Order: sequence, then C-alpha cells, then structure tokens
Amino acid sequence: MQRLTSTLDFHAQALTLRAERQRLIAGNIANADTPGYIARDMDFAKALREATGGAQSVPGQMAVTSAGHMDVAAGARSENELLYATGPQDSLDRNTVDLDRERAAFAENAVKYEATLRFINGHMRTLTEAMKNHNGG
Repeated sequence: MQRLTSTLDFHAQALTLRAERQRLIAGNIANADTPGYIARDMDFAKALREATGGAQSVPGQMAVTSAGHMDVAAGARSENELLYATGPQDSLDRNTVDLDRERAAFAENAVKYEATLRFINGHMRTLTEAMKNHNGG
C-alpha cells in the first residue's frame, strides 16, 4: 500500500509544481511590455527532488506542525531561489522576457501537466478496478 501512495504522492507533488511553474511563466508573459521586468523560472528538477524528499535538506524550509499551518515555499520554489532569465539580446527597456521562449515553455509545461494528470487518473482507475475485483465485483 505504501508503494501505491508514494507513487501518487510523487505525481501530486509534480502536478503542484507544474501549476506553480505555469503561474511563473504566465507572469512573465503578462509582463512582456513592463520596462525593467526580469523573467523568472524555477529549477523544476531541484524543486521536485526537494518536494518528494530526494533532497536531504531544503534551505529555508519551515516546519509544518499543524494542519492549519501554511506550507511556505522554500528551496527551489522560494523567491530567493527562482532563476532569472536573460534574453539573447539586451532590450532598450531592460525587459528580459523573450515571448517565443516563454510561449514554448508554457506549452511544454502544459503538456507535462496534462500528462501527469492523465497518469494520476489512470492510476486511480487501476486502483479502483483492483479494489472492485478484490471485493468480488
């Protein structure tokens, strides 16, 4: 049972991180014409390792000791650890948003989000069928 829940936990964390990354990319696109705006992104692989316990310690992680506590972004997801994007060419207004790069990243992230969602749905269907068969129908 632990193996089944750990697989679901991993994909749930990936889904949450994909949603966070999509918000970052959307923010970059929304600020494409904002003078001085510097595009941001996250190191997705590092954030996933931290979220799933693959990283030994997460810098800035606060202990969540009660169900009412908010989980503050830490490590690769924290404001201090977000990556800055630099454009291939300096713009006059010092804006680093490259709309082509951002649109491509947005589309790629959306496809990966959808794939993760489909995997979770398929996994849940398989579990439901296994439980039905185990209980006799």
